[in-house]
Amino acid sequence: MLEELSVRNYALIENLTLSFEGGLNILTGETGAGKSIIVGSLSFLLGAKTDPEVIRTGSDEAAVSAVISVDEKNQDLLTWLKERDIETEDGRLIVRRNIKSSGRGSIYVQNVPLTRTDLAESMAYLFDLHGQHAHESLLRKETHRRYLDRFAGLEEEAAEFNRVFLELADRKKAMEASLHTERDREARIEILQYAVDEINRTAPKKGESRELEAEAARLADFEKLAGQVNGAAAALFDAEASVLGLARRARSALEGAAAIDGELGALHKRLEDLYYEAEDLSEELRSYRNGLRYDPERLEEVEERLALLYRLKKKYVSHNAPGGITDEEALLGYQGEAEKEIETLCRAEENREKLKAEISALERDIALRAASLSGKRKAGALKLGEKITGILTSLGMPQARFSAAILSKGPQGSGNLTCGPWGAEDVEFLISANAGEPLKELSRIASGGELSRVMLAIKTVLADADTMETLVFDEIDAGIGGEVALSVGEYLVKIGKLKQIFCITHLASIAVRADNHLRVEKRNEAGRTVTTVSVLNSRERREEIARMLAGDAAAQAALAHADELLAKYGRPVL
Repeated sequence: MLEELSVRNYALIENLTLSFEGGLNILTGETGAGKSIIVGSLSFLLGAKTDPEVIRTGSDEAAVSAVISVDEKNQDLLTWLKERDIETEDGRLIVRRNIKSSGRGSIYVQNVPLTRTDLAESMAYLFDLHGQHAHESLLRKETHRRYLDRFAGLEEEAAEFNRVFLELADRKKAMEASLHTERDREARIEILQYAVDEINRTAPKKGESRELEAEAARLADFEKLAGQVNGAAAALFDAEASVLGLARRARSALEGAAAIDGELGALHKRLEDLYYEAEDLSEELRSYRNGLRYDPERLEEVEERLALLYRLKKKYVSHNAPGGITDEEALLGYQGEAEKEIETLCRAEENREKLKAEISALERDIALRAASLSGKRKAGALKLGEKITGILTSLGMPQARFSAAILSKGPQGSGNLTCGPWGAEDVEFLISANAGEPLKELSRIASGGELSRVMLAIKTVLADADTMETLVFDEIDAGIGGEVALSVGEYLVKIGKLKQIFCITHLASIAVRADNHLRVEKRNEAGRTVTTVSVLNSRERREEIARMLAGDAAAQAALAHADELLAKYGRPVL
């Protein structure tokens, strides 16, 4: 849930910080006041592409930040964050993004830098922004199967199918490896064994290269090192006027003085501590100096060892480890993988018959599970389509038809079962907005208002199944009014009981439903146009509803009408 949004130098916004509540948050204001700028700044924070034109005139940088609370049920996001070593703090995330006039910018989540693609991916688990074809999770086909399974109560069954599918894939991979010809297997074993033996002989240790490089640098610059150490020794204890000698004399003198004047006792104690510290330092430096030896043979050994490690890493790691990792740990990792492959290849023959039996059993299991899932998905898709179509009718789209299409992965009529990780079919949400039009992808709905209403209907039905925490509706009231507007408001309230909703509207019959009403205004301050946002109290809200009804916040008829709407649909007016 979005708890706080801060916007600085974005378009007409100079400096704005807003706190939000759960439930239904309504934004209203005159046409051109800047409501779309608020949505634009939020879209910018969610990872939308942008350019320096959004920076307020006269400024060098635009910045948007937010405090977002994360529900513990949002496991998709929490898993995403964990994979990137990002942790919430008291269940909250702080997200920051800026763009400079040069076109460059930065993005941080919990002070961890991210790319724009990463930002959009993470925020897509939290926000759906409807009306501008951006950040709408339901427009992504890959989410449709998951939504249908949640609606139909099939998540656990689908997860178990996925487990068996992956197990089958693993067995088939092992079988493929076992089917290499004997010559191929022997050649592969010989290559791998040579690599294992070579790494074993070398016996690399984690971090060894860094230690050897430090030692090589020390040996190669021995003369300078010895000179610096001797210089330090002279100053500390070798020279006649050394630190240790001077400290000794000062200590003795101050000891005598303290015997005369007791107030010097504390100073004498501090000087005595200084003397002992200098003595300890002298002993340690003397020991280090006595141990210094120029050893050209050791330097040669170190350089040879470094060269050997470099050759091994270049030979076995550079082209095998993800991201070109070339440290000793990756080298040992390659050795471990090679040993596993050797074991698999050596046991391939004895395991082949066992693998065949396991694959056959898993394929039968997969077929039964796929058939069960398919039947339940078809039944669930039918119910989902009927429910969403019914809601669309009450939202002013009486000719609309919604379908959760079940699409077989294999060729029709082939008789062969083709399965993916989650079943034998794909799921795609399709819509026909008007009579006589064929069903087509949700993303091909031309009208932003229609798309928002379709999303509202879908979100109403899937409210319990959807982990999305915050929904933003921008153009939901486009082309509607009367009873349809009342229905839109009713459904927004229903979802608002489970989600945080932001809705920009020009209709009073929707605005009165707000749990939190914000007004967007454009003002002239010191000769500059500025967009501001304020949270309305009961009196201000009443006047804003009246303005939306009649264009005059002070008209008595409009105020009376506003009172009627607020009494019927809204919070009590104080």
